[in-house]
Amino acid sequence: MYVHVNAATSADGKLASRDRSQLRISGPEDFDRVDAIRADSDAVAVGVGTVLADDPSLTVTDEERVADRRADGGSPQPARVVFDSRARTPTDAVVLDDAATTYVLVAEAAPEPRREALAAAGAAVLVAGTERVAPATGLAALADRGVDRLMVEGGGELIFSLFEAGLVDELTVYVGAMVVGGRGAPTLADGEGFVEAFPELSLDGVERLDDGVLLRWTVEGQPDGA
Repeated sequence: MYVHVNAATSADGKLASRDRSQLRISGPEDFDRVDAIRADSDAVAVGVGTVLADDPSLTVTDEERVADRRADGGSPQPARVVFDSRARTPTDAVVLDDAATTYVLVAEAAPEPRREALAAAGAAVLVAGTERVAPATGLAALADRGVDRLMVEGGGELIFSLFEAGLVDELTVYVGAMVVGGRGAPTLADGEGFVEAFPELSLDGVERLDDGVLLRWTVEGQPDGA
């Protein structure tokens, strides 16, 4: 599976403010770029923290792109994926509407009533780990369901776990013209962090968009043991 991580950060690398509220970092050009990546993906993934904070739709908005997907014989919208170890996704979350198939990856430790509630709300619930969702297990389950190209939109915990597991192929980051600050503000890759064997990136391109800059990298090296 090809995994493309895409994110927008402030100039100091923050995804959101310290209260985890959503920030408008990108402008129209970058929003259109993100929409195009979604349209080229089989599925779009986020962590449950992003669902709880932002309630995103994760759908393609450009009607021509939707029509092109349909003309190519695929679904009008990419599938949506939530990494949600404890099945905390609200049953009224936008990602559970009928706009696209939604997979919720949970751990065996997720309460059975919560799993059943999500399934009743329309989610395809997949168990992929014991105490927490194991990224490799989750991606394998998605591959079994036809996902060959996965776009990951955040948040920092999920992005770090994918890098830690050596599963990321491409990273694109839009850096906006703002400074957020805050020790507790989420960054591009949170989690425990690396102290050695850092993932190695190869810079493929730099492009000015809106009032910020887009950086494109290929992931060349993975952490030891990944």
